[in-house]
Amino acid sequence: MDTWLRRTLLYIVALGGIILGYAFAYDYGMATFENDPQPFLRSLRVVVETFTTTGYGSDAPWSTTEMRLFIIVMDITGVVLIFLALPVLLFPLFEEAMETTAPSTVENGLNDHVVICQFSPRGETLVTELDTWGVDYVIVEPDRNRANDLYEDGYYVIHADPQSVDGLERAHLSSARALVADASDQVNTSIILTAREVDESVQTVSVVKEPDRAKYHDLAGADAVLSPRGLLGESLASKVTTGISTTLGDSIEIGEDFDIAELPIHRGSDLVGTTLADSGIREETGVNVIGAWFRGQFVSPPDPDAELDGSTVLLVSGTESQLEQLKEMTLSSVRGFRRGETVVIGAGEVGQTITSALTNAGVPHTVLDQADGPDVDVVGDATEPEELRHVGVGTARTVILALSADTDTEFATLVIRDLNPDVEIIARAEESENVQKMYRAGADYVLALSTVSGRMLASTILEDEDVISMDQQVEVIRVTANGLGNTTLGEADVRSRTGCTVVAVERNGSVITDLGPDVTIEPNDKLVIAGTDDGVTRFQSVFG
Repeated sequence: MDTWLRRTLLYIVALGGIILGYAFAYDYGMATFENDPQPFLRSLRVVVETFTTTGYGSDAPWSTTEMRLFIIVMDITGVVLIFLALPVLLFPLFEEAMETTAPSTVENGLNDHVVICQFSPRGETLVTELDTWGVDYVIVEPDRNRANDLYEDGYYVIHADPQSVDGLERAHLSSARALVADASDQVNTSIILTAREVDESVQTVSVVKEPDRAKYHDLAGADAVLSPRGLLGESLASKVTTGISTTLGDSIEIGEDFDIAELPIHRGSDLVGTTLADSGIREETGVNVIGAWFRGQFVSPPDPDAELDGSTVLLVSGTESQLEQLKEMTLSSVRGFRRGETVVIGAGEVGQTITSALTNAGVPHTVLDQADGPDVDVVGDATEPEELRHVGVGTARTVILALSADTDTEFATLVIRDLNPDVEIIARAEESENVQKMYRAGADYVLALSTVSGRMLASTILEDEDVISMDQQVEVIRVTANGLGNTTLGEADVRSRTGCTVVAVERNGSVITDLGPDVTIEPNDKLVIAGTDDGVTRFQSVFG
């Protein structure tokens, strides 16, 4: 806007000078060539009329060649100066007047809010969690256009520099419950240092992309340093390392002998092709099937007639022995692992965590990456069919995609599925909105970094939210009974109203897992519920 003002003022001054110059010249020409002297104001009026096209011909016709040529030049000058300048000078003014502009400071008395420094896909999940729990937030975004876009999308955002004291003061940091630094590693440390300058007591959380730099975030004064990429890599690797045995691996412990687990049905399992009713899961293992993912769509409760396939992921609860029995059923009936049977594509932070976990578990694997490195076996492009054949995708049992670009992951999934229709594809997504596309492309299991990160941040910041699962496709949280006190589970009808399932009730230090519709919830109970992020949000909205 300042540039526009300077440019406009310069234009107005120049235009005024040119009009006066033409007025003097016209006045001289009329007296000298036309032999018709007139008042200067009349000459000025003719020039203004000519420039603005409001009064052509008031002194016409001109009889001399000199004046005719002068009028032609003046006409062209007026058109150029007035009409061709409008798009450059006035249109930006109109666009700015019509544009929705993000505020530059918090406009109301926010208190006990969360200051999110720069917006990312992680921030979107975090904002959803904060909205679920009724916690205010403000996003501090240094990019004006990005801030305006977020403001138009309904986010509470201010345009300010989070690395400046003034920017954080305009976000009311001193009255906030926490600050989240979610930019690059270097910028995050700068934000933390600035926050400590504004208020030493505010809780600060920094998201680190390179784990070996975490100590510098600590030195800057961060209260918590989170590395979600490592957790994501461990979770993706566990789908392979626990897939070679009946070891449960990544179950969620609720009670002393009661767990919740996500169990992908492996290609080649005897469960593939059966319906849930005919699978014998309940009869043979005794587990409770809370829900299931079918091609990325979570259904709770699943239809008994739903057919199970290699992309189905079951969400189940039961004792450890029951879950291990079901794990046995989900595995392929042929378990001979050959060298190169697991292919890891991508050797970044997530990929390195995956290969480390596979090595520790004794699972042979081959690593493909565009750049050579100590753990890279083959250098190549994950989107090129010939290079994927060279790394052994055509005969692989499992491929783990740990690429940072979602478009590359989607394309690679299509190529891999074409090369090997029976291979299991486990994929990392950067943004949760792309998870569904990866399932459509042919992935069997997808976990989004933004989901893991957002849950880690929410669990760190919110004292009331007890997030039990952060690296699962579903969210498992522990909440107080609130509005459900003195009602039965049947009366509450949680599943049909929210899509969530109450899997356990904690009462006086004990865990009740045998839940029927007649179980009465007491006001001081804590409930363990499982569902998608949207389902948990609905639960908080209905019963919070």
